[in-house]
Amino acid sequence: MNVKPDFSKGKNFAETAPAFLSIWELQSYYGESYIVQGISFNVHEGEILALLGRNGAGKTTTLRSIARMDDPQVNHGEIWLDHQPLHTMSSWQASQAGIALVPEDRCIIPGLTVEENIELAQIAPPIGWSIERIYELFPRLGERRKQEGVTLSGGEQQMLAIGRALARDIKVLLLDEPYEGLAPVIVDEIEKTLRIIKEQGITTVIVEQNAVRALELADRAVILDTGGIVFDGAASEVLDNAELREEYLAI
Repeated sequence: MNVKPDFSKGKNFAETAPAFLSIWELQSYYGESYIVQGISFNVHEGEILALLGRNGAGKTTTLRSIARMDDPQVNHGEIWLDHQPLHTMSSWQASQAGIALVPEDRCIIPGLTVEENIELAQIAPPIGWSIERIYELFPRLGERRKQEGVTLSGGEQQMLAIGRALARDIKVLLLDEPYEGLAPVIVDEIEKTLRIIKEQGITTVIVEQNAVRALELADRAVILDTGGIVFDGAASEVLDNAELREEYLAI
């Protein structure tokens, strides 16, 4: 009888360490499609968590569920952020509670300049970083502050999307495929930025197909497979485990 190896040995740490963001028995659907199938994991304050898996594993659905977007529908489970029940909130309430989702398509608003995109994020409280501080983090945005946001390069648009998130007073940054389509030198710049953000105490969850780069950045990793968790532990364990990477990440 063939028995799949058990890669979930890291769960004990995740279950016993203090949780800042806690997902419990989460079940999410797109219509009748059962995508996220009862997953539970914790994210600790100030850490970077890599949420990994093959295409269709449920990674983006998990991020959107945490951010309380209209789709998918969360039919069961709880989501807690710093003792606040996100599962009872709408997306704008989750945003006010400190959740910021940077989606894969970045959602830069056409017709607005770089600066106007950032200013729009600060139109209502809670306000986070000042525009000047965001320009210090991303000097290119400062240089292009009067340029229409959608005309920026892919890397610059990613910087704008992250900067716009930081313009709010956030506790958790959710990043969906932040490296997609970017040159390695730009990925290096984004990673440097995420380390600075971590130093400021902001917790980050990153979904990324470039799993090795994400694991090198992250403290911990959760790997999904067909809507369930197959690994929850230190990112270094995944980097050191060729069998695990080949089985669930194809690397």
